[in-house]
Amino acid sequence: MTEASDSGWLSEELAGCEFKDERLSNRFRTLTEKLWRGMGESIPFACQDWANTKAAYRFLSNDRVTEADILAGHFESTRERFEASNGTVLVLQDTTEFSYKREAPELIGSTRRVAGGDRDKKGRPVQRTVCGILMHSSLVVTTEGLPLGLAAVKFWSRKKFKGCNALKRSINPTRVPIEQKESYRWLENLRQSTALFAEPQRCVHIGDRESDIYELFCTAEQLGTHFLVRTCVDRLAGDGEHTIADEMDKTPVKGLHWIEFRDPDGEPCGTLLEIRYRKMTVRPPIGKQKQYPELSLTVIHAEERDVPLDREPIRWKLMTNLPVRSVDEAAEKLKWYALRWKIETFHKILKSGCKAEESRLRTAQRLANLIAVFCILSWRIFWMSMLARTTERASALTAFTPLEIELLDRLVEDRRTEPLPKSSLSRYLIKLARLGGYLARASDPPPGNKVIWRGWSRLTDIELGFSLASKDVGN
Repeated sequence: MTEASDSGWLSEELAGCEFKDERLSNRFRTLTEKLWRGMGESIPFACQDWANTKAAYRFLSNDRVTEADILAGHFESTRERFEASNGTVLVLQDTTEFSYKREAPELIGSTRRVAGGDRDKKGRPVQRTVCGILMHSSLVVTTEGLPLGLAAVKFWSRKKFKGCNALKRSINPTRVPIEQKESYRWLENLRQSTALFAEPQRCVHIGDRESDIYELFCTAEQLGTHFLVRTCVDRLAGDGEHTIADEMDKTPVKGLHWIEFRDPDGEPCGTLLEIRYRKMTVRPPIGKQKQYPELSLTVIHAEERDVPLDREPIRWKLMTNLPVRSVDEAAEKLKWYALRWKIETFHKILKSGCKAEESRLRTAQRLANLIAVFCILSWRIFWMSMLARTTERASALTAFTPLEIELLDRLVEDRRTEPLPKSSLSRYLIKLARLGGYLARASDPPPGNKVIWRGWSRLTDIELGFSLASKDVGN
């Protein structure tokens, strides 16, 4: 990509970054542009020469550079896109793991223990420690699924495993302060993302069963924001003499809701869900009843009516502090929770598109800084692939420069069957995807992230060659 086009969205996205040294700011912008051009390639390949490669390594290992500094501008841009949007916005939280093979894993840290291929004298699998880091992120999306950007990110690694399970058997986990638990990251991201936006009442923080934390419910109430989580704990309810499950067992089916999804083979299918919902008083764990108040929350249960024999039944148990007064409102919450998979897609782009797990950097600090840069690039690819699906009348100039539009017109011929307006974003995103191997047949689904980033990689190479050829002609 030429410097002119790089100064477009990247300059706007990174405008809010402030490093302690102006030279670090300049190096950060240069490095991000090079990684954007060579997305999915190694740092030496993206930088092309030793001087730029060495400068990239020095930047990523600089003690004055943190992932918070790298993402500050992106967070600010996310806030601006949030303010430009209307209505409810979903903040999706989830954790992902980046694994690496290193001869000195202590420089990076560990994430978990798994059974290795070797066995001991008694034939038992030998446990080994996985080298890597974990990332907990909060991705902001509209209710249509358009990713607005990240609002919070936290990196860490686990250093100790030995004795953890034995400790759980001797100490009640509910009596351990939340600040001493790894799950505290859910509360930290909740506070950071809420502080980023001036209208926390518009946000709905969504998490899977790992986010079923009573402290999170109380924190959301204190901050004046909303949550929607999938539950796994049968908490005390009402007068404290029974549980949530007891109350839901007495709740009749309020209505039916049809959903469509893809089975494990990728084939589209649908099923009918029975919906039950009930507002009730939910009590804190027994060991923390003096610390936290009881809350008035709504529980939603959705269970598949006719369960097929070839797969597990669909069964969702959700909890929220949002009002649910009808079956339609309950079904709306189910649709919102289904969008949680968007953050899984974002993590897939990080690993498959940017190939974050193939980096050869040796320390956790360098890897965290590099992944933070990749977060910005991965969001951009994700945003481009979803923009045409959610914004029908968007102009191609929303995501492409005039030169990129001209090159796509030259490289990819229009098809007579394409009904899209000539200047529409959808038309040029399909052209970009066709560069990446998308066939654009009538029965094909919209282009996905993989063909978008493949097409973008080809387009940037072609654009760079076009720019160099134009300079030679001018000289």
